[in-house]
Amino acid sequence: MVEVERYVLDNGLTVLLQQDLASPMVAVNVLYKVGSRNEDPRRTGFAHLFEHLMFSGTPEVPDFDGEIQLAGGDCNAFTNTDITDFYSIAPADHLEIQLWLESDRMKNLEVTDKNLETQRSVVVEEFKETCLNLPYGDVWHNLVEMAYKSHPYRWPTIGLVPEHISDASLEDVRQFYDKYYTPDNAILVIAGSFEPVHVKDLVNQYFGSIQSEGVAIGNFVAEPMQSEQRRRVLVRDIPFDALYMVFHMPSRTDKDYHTADLLSDILAGGKSSRFFNHLRREKGMFTEVDAYITGSIDPGLFVVEGKIPEGKTLEE
Repeated sequence: MVEVERYVLDNGLTVLLQQDLASPMVAVNVLYKVGSRNEDPRRTGFAHLFEHLMFSGTPEVPDFDGEIQLAGGDCNAFTNTDITDFYSIAPADHLEIQLWLESDRMKNLEVTDKNLETQRSVVVEEFKETCLNLPYGDVWHNLVEMAYKSHPYRWPTIGLVPEHISDASLEDVRQFYDKYYTPDNAILVIAGSFEPVHVKDLVNQYFGSIQSEGVAIGNFVAEPMQSEQRRRVLVRDIPFDALYMVFHMPSRTDKDYHTADLLSDILAGGKSSRFFNHLRREKGMFTEVDAYITGSIDPGLFVVEGKIPEGKTLEE
C-alpha cells in the first residue's frame, strides 16, 4: 500500500508527501480548488484562462516552461469543473527548483495587459477551434445546458461563450487570481525520491510565508431532481449522425460513485465490452460507441455516445 504523509502549513496549504526512493525522478503537483463551477455566470471560462495564465511568468521568472526544461523536466496543467491542476516532473536533484517555481507563481503571477492579451487570444482561438469549427464541437454546451438548470455545471469548462474571455477586464482577472490562487485553497503533492525532513524544510521555506486571504468557496445550488426526459435535435454539417444520452449520477464522494464508474467500463471499456460486442460488432449499429462519467465533486453525468453509420437511423 502506498504510504502518504499529510500535514497543513499555518497558512492553510495542504501538503501530501509520498516517498519513492526507487525512482530517480520527483513529481510536484499543485491542485487549486477552483474550476468552472466557481465562476460568475456572466464571466465563464476564467478557470481555464488561468490554466494558461499561470505559465505567463512572474517578475523573477519570465519563462516558467524554460526553467523546468533547463532542469531536465517537463510540466503541464488541466482544468475541469472542480479544480485547476499544475504538475511537473524532473530529476530528483532539481526538486528545489520545482518548489521555487510553483511558490513564485502562487504569490507573484504577473497579470498584466500584455500577458492577458496573449493568453486571451490563445483561449478564444481554442474555443473557436474546438467548439465552433469542429464537427460535434458544440455538443457539450447543449448537453450540460439541458442536464443542469440551477447548478454551475450548466456551462462547460471552456466557457459559455468566447466573449466572456475576450471582453474580460484586467481587474476581473486579477480579482479571480487573488481570490482562488492562495495557499489555503491549494493542495501541494510531492512524490518521488526525496528525504522527508529536507523536503519539509524546503516546503516551509518556499510556501510558508505566502499569505492566505481566507477563501470563501460557498455552497452551490443543488440541482433539482429531473422528472422528465429532455430531448434536443441538432442539425449540423457532420460526417455521421450522432446519438448522445446523458443520465444523472452520484458525486465522486458518494458510495455509489464507483458502481457507476465500473458500469461505464463494463458497457464500453475496450473490445470485450457489451457495447462493442453487441452494438458495434454484431449489429453494426455504430461506427463508434462509448460510455463514460464526468466524475465531478457534485452529482455528475453518465454519458453514452455513438456515431451512426449510413444505412442506420437514429430511431433504430
